[in-house]
Amino acid sequence: MDWRAADREIYQQTAERLMRYARVDTQSQPYSGKWPTTDKQRDLAILLQDELAAIGVPYVRFDEENCVLYAAIPSNLSPGEGTAVAFITHMDTAPDASGTDVKPWILENYDGGDIVLNREKGIVMKAADYANLRQYIGQDLILTDGTTLLGGDDKASIAAVMTLAAWYSAHPEEPHAAIDLVFTPDEEVGGLAKDVDLSSLTAKVAYTLDGDHLGWYEDETFYASEAKLTMEGRSVHTGTAKGIMINAADIAGEFLAMLPPREKPQYTAGVEGFYHVISCSAACEHAEVRLIIRDFDKDGFRAREDHLRKCAERLAETYGKDRVALTIHHQYSNMKEVLQQVPWLAQTLCQAIRDSGLEPVCEPFRGGTDGAALTFRGLPCPNLSAGYENAHGRFEYVPIQSMVRNVEILRRLCAAFAARKPE
Repeated sequence: MDWRAADREIYQQTAERLMRYARVDTQSQPYSGKWPTTDKQRDLAILLQDELAAIGVPYVRFDEENCVLYAAIPSNLSPGEGTAVAFITHMDTAPDASGTDVKPWILENYDGGDIVLNREKGIVMKAADYANLRQYIGQDLILTDGTTLLGGDDKASIAAVMTLAAWYSAHPEEPHAAIDLVFTPDEEVGGLAKDVDLSSLTAKVAYTLDGDHLGWYEDETFYASEAKLTMEGRSVHTGTAKGIMINAADIAGEFLAMLPPREKPQYTAGVEGFYHVISCSAACEHAEVRLIIRDFDKDGFRAREDHLRKCAERLAETYGKDRVALTIHHQYSNMKEVLQQVPWLAQTLCQAIRDSGLEPVCEPFRGGTDGAALTFRGLPCPNLSAGYENAHGRFEYVPIQSMVRNVEILRRLCAAFAARKPE
């Protein structure tokens, strides 16, 4: 069949879905002390649960405690045919910009010029500042009013996956193997799908959908850790401080000066690793530095962690072991370790992208996905881009045509899995 014949219907569905989901505030919050980190993520989960039931997906389950939504579309093939596949998206939006009172709107037939997002407040997205806009001339963009993020990361993926589910419900004649859908919380703050029950899935392989740029995919991520250095000082009146005061803020400054000055996100690209200070709070009596460590090379990653330990040891030798404490928490590993053992997963994805009229682009992913953790839990997960642009900020946008094409890629993936014999 000609899958492009239904493009207009899919265009309308994906656009309407993204705009509806974007209006639901699902912003996650690091260090909130609870799980999920914000209760409002459940609002979208419940909306999706009701929508999945309404479109006829026969199995839908919401794990309310852990805020994980599951759905399953059973195979319509003969027994023993096809290979099950799962698609995984996340419901939360990043804490980098407000997700409250999102006002999505559509700019049709973008002409390549500056875009006035909010005339009253003088908020303009300048074409000169965002070179990626040039490739979407003539397309239709979903934007915000410039006061919030859009949440295309990852709601553009949710819109595509939900439209895929609606397609198979409306077209039972379309052959497919079993399809699992999983919607997770708190990906943006390191949730890493920790509460996903893999035993409840039919599929033994999966794809996450999360990333910029249509047609891009990733099968390699960082090795990643988060570190916290705490420093305890001793405060006394500055007039009599000599030989008595220990200023924790000064210790924090010494620590920051020990980090390689050019090994930071703003100076690195490709497979170069980095240290990134997330936050620093410092006063005389107490200081705390939080940072993340990233590297694609395992030995380089371990060397970075060792460097932090040596820095902490040097400071402890100077100021006292009871005044300096370092903790390092491993977050995820480079999923290439596992995915190179199942190369057909990326190969199948590449072919689906090509069959959709695009040339696949693969680059090491300078970030993490839920799939990075799930891969090491036994569910190999390459990542397909969602097609959003300028994520995590007020100038985020999603070309509707990108979502339409992503639905086509997913359908071609499902067709390939229907034709593939079980492992």
